[in-house]
Amino acid sequence: MNKDQANKYLSQLRRSLADVSTPEKAKAMARFFNHEVNFIGAKAADIKKVITEFQQQNSKVSAYETLELAEQILANAKYTEEVLLAFGLLNKFVKRHFNNELLLRFEFWLEHYVSNWSHVDDLCIKTIYQFMLSRPELIETTQHWAHSSNPWCRRASCVVWVKFIKRKIGKSVYILDKSLIFRHCELLLNDPDPFVQKSVGWLLKVASIEYEQEVIAFIKCNVNNMQRGTIRYAIEKLDSNTRKAILSI
Repeated sequence: MNKDQANKYLSQLRRSLADVSTPEKAKAMARFFNHEVNFIGAKAADIKKVITEFQQQNSKVSAYETLELAEQILANAKYTEEVLLAFGLLNKFVKRHFNNELLLRFEFWLEHYVSNWSHVDDLCIKTIYQFMLSRPELIETTQHWAHSSNPWCRRASCVVWVKFIKRKIGKSVYILDKSLIFRHCELLLNDPDPFVQKSVGWLLKVASIEYEQEVIAFIKCNVNNMQRGTIRYAIEKLDSNTRKAILSI
């Protein structure tokens, strides 16, 4: 893709994003964040609409050209929705295009372009999830993200697994190594970042669906090292009596 063509596409995307954005939506979205986030005022449905219309109007833009556009958007993003737009542009391509090295780009994005929990969750739950569905052998390779100096990457190390505790993929069922889940959570128990702590609780919560007794035992064993908020997230799927018993410890 030449520079003029890329600039044309980028201008189209930015105009379309501005057209669906309002100050009222920006104000409403800010309520979900306890730190300053720069919004243009587009909701998830608005961003999806922009992406769908762009890809319908420009159906000849290839997967690799889309990746190029996404990275240009990320490198120059002023608004949080632009980051989400860049991630979303790739969703239709990642399952059947690219090679395994795209995972390294995702890691780079987490460490350089992500600046809030919605970026992490969107990238992990939508884009990387679709990517992993056709490459399940890569799922466990993300565990080193827990050692990143960037807290958003550490959060992603948990979020990227929440849909793979047990997941039907094609004709088989993928089951994430149970011992790996608990080792990973234990590694992050003392992480100072509140959003990392919430991701640990989230991972334990989804794990409790398959491994209820093991999650209860893990919490009881580590209760003195776990933040109260992490525990509350982790026990959400348990019955009320069990939740009360754990919180009374």
